[in-house]
Amino acid sequence: MRLTRTLRAAACAGAALLLAAACDSSGSTSATGLNPPDLKAPTKLGKAEGQVNLVAWAGYVEDGSNDPKVNWVGDFEKQTGCQVHSKVAASSDEMVKLMKTGEYDAVSASGDASLRLIASGDAAPVNTDLVPNYRDVFSGLKNGAWNSVGKKMYGIPHGRGANLLMYNTQKVRPAPTSWSAVFDQASAYKGHVTAYDSPIYIADAALYLKATRPELKIKDPYALDQKQFDAAVALLKRQNADIGEYWGDYLKEVSAFKSGDSVVGTSWQVIANLADSEGAKVKALVPKEGSTGWSDTWMVSSKAKHPNCAYKWLDWIVSPKVNAEVAEYFGEAPANSKACAQTKDRNFCTVYHAADENYWKRIAFWNTPIEQCLDGRTDVKCVPYAKWVQAWTEIKG
Repeated sequence: MRLTRTLRAAACAGAALLLAAACDSSGSTSATGLNPPDLKAPTKLGKAEGQVNLVAWAGYVEDGSNDPKVNWVGDFEKQTGCQVHSKVAASSDEMVKLMKTGEYDAVSASGDASLRLIASGDAAPVNTDLVPNYRDVFSGLKNGAWNSVGKKMYGIPHGRGANLLMYNTQKVRPAPTSWSAVFDQASAYKGHVTAYDSPIYIADAALYLKATRPELKIKDPYALDQKQFDAAVALLKRQNADIGEYWGDYLKEVSAFKSGDSVVGTSWQVIANLADSEGAKVKALVPKEGSTGWSDTWMVSSKAKHPNCAYKWLDWIVSPKVNAEVAEYFGEAPANSKACAQTKDRNFCTVYHAADENYWKRIAFWNTPIEQCLDGRTDVKCVPYAKWVQAWTEIKG
């Protein structure tokens, strides 16, 4: 079961990325203008060091201590001799801070953290040839804007999920097909609209404006110049009058839909499944404008003290059987194309659209906004994430 994931972004995220890009010109330049330090991936692996220190989201590194039936760490330790020490992080901000200490070998970073780690030099490029199971990772997860720079991979994809529009089928009629249900038409459900509690939610508004206000010329919801950003913020401030609750805990959202306190808003597939199983009359979909979403990546620290064990972990966690176990426990689509044959629920990958690349082409995966516009524009500066954090506080009042 997917555990709560909060996205308290670092207030200095945008500034840190800008500084890293400006101060190091030795790295390869990407389409975004980001120049990470010129770090080298290993060409071969050595002897396992006997342990590996990981930073991860809750539910990604399970050793049986939370549930005796959920344990993919034990066999890894037996087969590799690498003892796993893990630290659960509650936010991407915490992940970035922990990785900067140099005490951890690898991290399961979301897109709003990965560019920070790359730009600062805290994450090293990954030699995918040393991760045999990488060859079976879905193509749509390789060389993404959130996990690579200059066609150089900085990690191994773990899984992916979409931020869906969920609604009460008895109270929201006709069935919505657009995000307008929570934006321009939200007043129809005043006090019963819910939204994800995070600055990254500004991208959801930008994605909607990309489709409904073409004059803004939004290409990438994570690359907003000041005019585009102001339009997204204005939309969210108007929406705020209709919001009943901003959520960050999936159990609270399930409860709100069951009670009727919430009837329409942003959700995840795992939440929709759970709410439905508990009697809530709900459906969830990707609206016609598309959706935002997440794709987590296992990244190796540039200061890793146990790099060989770290690489063994990367290959293990994306192996078919283990990747299937994690996906079902956590509630997301697996990264390995062979994992679907290993899930206990034979319909799991269908429900989560694991192999439907056309589905994922409609998803704008979380990324970290920086001043160098991620859409490739060079004639204007984009609003960095530090400003997104400030704006989110203003939006919520």
